[in-house]
Amino acid sequence: MSRQPIHITYAPPERTILVTGGAGFIGSAVCRLLVADGANRVINLDKLTYAASPAALGVVAGAANYRFVEGDIADRSLVAQVMAEERVDAVMHLAAESHVDRSIAGPAVFIDTNIGGTFHLLEVALEHWRSMLPDDRARFRFHHISTDEVFGDLPFDDSRFSEASRYNPSSPYSASKAASDHLVRAWHTTFGLPVVLSNCSNNYGPFQNPEKLIPLTILNALAGEPLPVYGTGANVRDWLYVDDHARALRTVLTRGQIGETYLVGGREEHSNIAVVAMICDLIDLIEPRADGRKRRSLIRFVTDRAGHDRRYAIDPSRIERELGWRPLVNFRDGLIATIDWYRDQRRGADAVAARLAG
Repeated sequence: MSRQPIHITYAPPERTILVTGGAGFIGSAVCRLLVADGANRVINLDKLTYAASPAALGVVAGAANYRFVEGDIADRSLVAQVMAEERVDAVMHLAAESHVDRSIAGPAVFIDTNIGGTFHLLEVALEHWRSMLPDDRARFRFHHISTDEVFGDLPFDDSRFSEASRYNPSSPYSASKAASDHLVRAWHTTFGLPVVLSNCSNNYGPFQNPEKLIPLTILNALAGEPLPVYGTGANVRDWLYVDDHARALRTVLTRGQIGETYLVGGREEHSNIAVVAMICDLIDLIEPRADGRKRRSLIRFVTDRAGHDRRYAIDPSRIERELGWRPLVNFRDGLIATIDWYRDQRRGADAVAARLAG
């Protein structure tokens, strides 16, 4: 799936949006969407850690309504300068450490970024909002993007998370995101900062970090490498195509009610082993192995990780009913598009290697 550069005829923006973590997987999808619609000026603030994918922003890099700033959300002077210079009237806060396994191995950076970083960003946003003229203050929004993992896990039944679900995080990652959610709500209740929040289910799609389940499985399956699956693979997740999520976030920012939370899910629950098997079968159809063996034979069950939540499932009825958003991409079609994208990346890398070798 090739992506052409985005060319926008510049006009005064309806909004100037600061996107934190805009070089990450979900953040870059948000930047691409907002820049392409032409109605916004997008300021992307990203620290460019291991999880960043600058290539995901190649199509917007030259757009007149886009600016990239390398920096840390905890750098108050930088964030304040950017907000003032650009007259930011909306923040979409996606910058976060987000991998559960990494949070188990080293939780400190999750506390620093997800809790400390959110605190510093809130403080700067509050001062910026207070300094605005009344009409501009009325337009300002701080949109905090979070995860369904803050609610803990669900039994294997028909229950689902809703906006009323209690918080019960299981890992250092989800606990740090839960804390950041509480901070955002507190800054609204105590100081009046106009906020909206959203909690999403598991995302997938192009440009995702290869340590995540779906890209790892695709890349290993294409290469004929083992496909690790935790425990028995029975753990269930609700899957959401990343471009559908980006549309939902734009909807929450522009139409969500101040102080409210919206859960965003794909209505696509699948066990981990079912996901891996589906990827194997799709790749076998698209690109059969030379030896004729099925890729399911590459599946290897490995020791389960600590605190592995059994099941996540979101009830997205509120955002569907009140804001009119619905997912457009079903899971099979989304997987095919994602597989095609990774195959294109591999072919491109192979072509470069061949030219260098020649």
